[in-house]
Amino acid sequence: MYFEDLKIGDAVHTDGVPICRADMVAFAEKYDPLPLHMDEDFAKTTRFGTLIAPGVMAFMSVWAAYLRKGDFCGEQVIAGKSTRVEWFLPVFDGDVLTGDVRITGLTPRNAYNGAVEITVDIRNQKGELVMCDVTEAIVARRDAEEP
Repeated sequence: MYFEDLKIGDAVHTDGVPICRADMVAFAEKYDPLPLHMDEDFAKTTRFGTLIAPGVMAFMSVWAAYLRKGDFCGEQVIAGKSTRVEWFLPVFDGDVLTGDVRITGLTPRNAYNGAVEITVDIRNQKGELVMCDVTEAIVARRDAEEP
C-alpha cells in the first residue's frame, strides 16, 4: 500500500509462532552466543532456571509472521528507518507468541515518500506482554515521480 492508503489505527493480529529450543540454540550460536541462550547447565544457575530465547530471535519470529500475513506497506516499502524493541518477560522453549500489529504514526517526508510507524505488542500463550517493538519504514507515496 502507498503512504496515502495507510491510516493510524490500521491493525492486524498474527498467527501464533511456536518457539522451540533447537531454533533458540541455533540462532544464539550464530548471532547471540550468550550462555543463557545455549548452555543448559549455565541457564539452570540463572533466575530463569532454563534457557531463554534470544530477544531478537523471538521478535523476528513474530515480525516474519506479520510479513507473511500481508504487511501494511507491501511492495511500496523503500527501506527500514529504525526499530526499537523493549523486552518485558523472557521467552522460553514451548512458548507460542502472537503479535498485535498496528500503525501508530504517519509522517510525510517529501513528495516521494513518508515514514510509517508500526507498533507490535508481542504476547505469549498466557496473554502476557513479553515485548513491544516500534519500527519505522519509509514508504512510497502514490503518483510520486522518482527524483
